[in-house]
Amino acid sequence: MANTSSRTLRLLSLLQTHRHWTGPDLCERLGVSERTLRRDIDRLRELGYPVGAARGTDGGYQLAPGAVLPPLLLDDEEAVALAVGIGDAAQSGISGIEDASLRALTKVVRVLPPRLRARVDALRTVTVSAAAPGPAVAAAVLTTVAQACRDEERLRFGYTARGSAVTEREVEPHRVVALGGRWYLVAYDLDRQDWRSFRLDRLTGPTATGARFRPRPLPAEDAAAFVRAASGAPVPHTVEVLVHAPAARVRQTVGRWGTVEPVGRDSCRLTMTSTSLDWPTQALGNVGAEFEVLGPPEFAAHVREWGARFLRATAQKTS
Repeated sequence: MANTSSRTLRLLSLLQTHRHWTGPDLCERLGVSERTLRRDIDRLRELGYPVGAARGTDGGYQLAPGAVLPPLLLDDEEAVALAVGIGDAAQSGISGIEDASLRALTKVVRVLPPRLRARVDALRTVTVSAAAPGPAVAAAVLTTVAQACRDEERLRFGYTARGSAVTEREVEPHRVVALGGRWYLVAYDLDRQDWRSFRLDRLTGPTATGARFRPRPLPAEDAAAFVRAASGAPVPHTVEVLVHAPAARVRQTVGRWGTVEPVGRDSCRLTMTSTSLDWPTQALGNVGAEFEVLGPPEFAAHVREWGARFLRATAQKTS
């Protein structure tokens, strides 16, 4: 059995990652008795974490928003900065960070007192970020929708489609997607009996109804692919190149737009994701070093096309 401190941290993590837990489920996850679980819940409450409890057949435990910020070793200013920064990170375009950032944002905002939530929303509305050029979405909207997806709970909200009046929607939420500087909800629309994608900046008053549902199969490879198809957004290319130059030199040139992994002393692997093959081609030209295209084949063809064009432009005309 884990010691008391590590077990309490594990309990807190479980409460932060699920809306509602039954007592037996928590006991099984932690490997403790109900009596020990109650003691651990009391310990969290003493530390300032507002853990709610309900009795009966639907009873259990859940972490509620607090009147004050729990002792997360963060002051008010740090908590606000953290929430705003995580929100921007989720839209940074860095591959693989979106889901983790959204989970972190959900945890942080969920325990923020109302006065700090308002500050987070205000800052995200008036802050211009080079990483997130799209319209700002209130943290409360984002986290409510994300929690409903996680808990497989029906969601009700008002929605304003382009050029239309506000309509009331009730959906089975599937995933939240950050794409092209905007946030989208992929969900099954119960009134229209079909899958839809909703822009979160056009969504108002999201409310979890408390009704659970069994997830339906999504008619797409994944949620991001569904949004791209629905919005007509181009499919991004992931380019991999072996560059014969030190990693530090390549990293200085491409900045945050690529991932650089050293391969020996004077070579590195560069990975870039872009909807246009022109940008990674230009970036490699800026590096000014020999390189080998590892994939995909369409990028190799694109580089050959650029090379042939430059050769034609400099070819000597014969008389």
